[in-house]
Amino acid sequence: MKPGYGGFDTVRQGDRLVLQAMGHWLVASVAALDAGLRGIETAGARSVLFDLSHIEGLDTVGAWLLLRTCRAFERRGVAASIENVPEAFGPLLDQVARNEPSPPAAARRRLHHTVLEGIQFVGEATVELLLMARELLNFFGLVCVTMMRVWWQPSRLRVASLVAQMQRTGVSALPIVGLLSFLIGVVLTFQGADQLRRFGAEIFAVNLLGIGVLRELGGLMTAVIVAGRSGSAFTAELGAMQVNEEIDAMRTLGLDPVEILVLPRLFGLFLVLPLLTFYADVMALIGGALMSWAALGIPLAAFLRQLHDAILGWTLWLGLVKAPFFAATIALVGCHAGLRVSRSAESVGRLTTLSVVQSIFLVIVIDALFSILFSTLHV
Repeated sequence: MKPGYGGFDTVRQGDRLVLQAMGHWLVASVAALDAGLRGIETAGARSVLFDLSHIEGLDTVGAWLLLRTCRAFERRGVAASIENVPEAFGPLLDQVARNEPSPPAAARRRLHHTVLEGIQFVGEATVELLLMARELLNFFGLVCVTMMRVWWQPSRLRVASLVAQMQRTGVSALPIVGLLSFLIGVVLTFQGADQLRRFGAEIFAVNLLGIGVLRELGGLMTAVIVAGRSGSAFTAELGAMQVNEEIDAMRTLGLDPVEILVLPRLFGLFLVLPLLTFYADVMALIGGALMSWAALGIPLAAFLRQLHDAILGWTLWLGLVKAPFFAATIALVGCHAGLRVSRSAESVGRLTTLSVVQSIFLVIVIDALFSILFSTLHV
């Protein structure tokens, strides 16, 4: 062992392997130490003990190498421990252990080769889902309390922020919502006519388009687009403020982040999503009308007459009535995820993705519940 470098000796004590660390475990000697540690044979050993009583120097890299080697032994099924740590190096080892990245989910969750492990995985996932639902419900209650306070004191509502959020979530979303809705109308009409042509009933593609778009697809697709566009923006914006400690500064000044940041986004999306849904319905019908004229030879007058006969008086309203519920869900999930962000960039990205997934999932669940309700009421 070179002066100023580290090393180790191995001693067998029955089914236990003792690694006696010596010298200086510093960044300069890590490469040689790592090569030696990787070559240790643990055949026949049930446990490995790192004895640090003779170690003379230790830095962060050396401490990390010790902990990583212990984890490697544990993955082989051999228990590993560190003992006789000098008092001067104990805090460093503890600090490195606390900040050591956890293994990825794929490494933590082995292949479910037994029924017990499969049941355990399902149980853990269920508990995580229930805890997340409880947190979201608590946040919903907090928002409701804040809304009541603003209701009794309307001057507390920041109208400028509300209008700005309406412009960002509504007006700025018109191009993407209009384009996708137009294309959905084109595709739905063409595919419907292609299937109905074999029965000589191409004209009923108009019925399919009108009922499908006005009752279901218009509102659902608009909500999905807004969840991916505005819901993720809510999470990223509030998450960045959380990372920069701006929200903590607001609380220090006696300001309520829910009142200042959440309510304008919630009310803004609540007001514009029904209008976006109506706009999406119109664009989808325009796309369907153009496709009917170009591919089926149905003139605009015949298209409008067939559409009028197909839809009932409340068909449009059945689609629009769901929009406020979609808006509230998207805004609450997005803002809740943003306020949960910890002070790291990784947390911002992870929770932004999670908020979009949760929003789309809940939007589809709410749409399914409304469909069941409307079917029960025969509307």
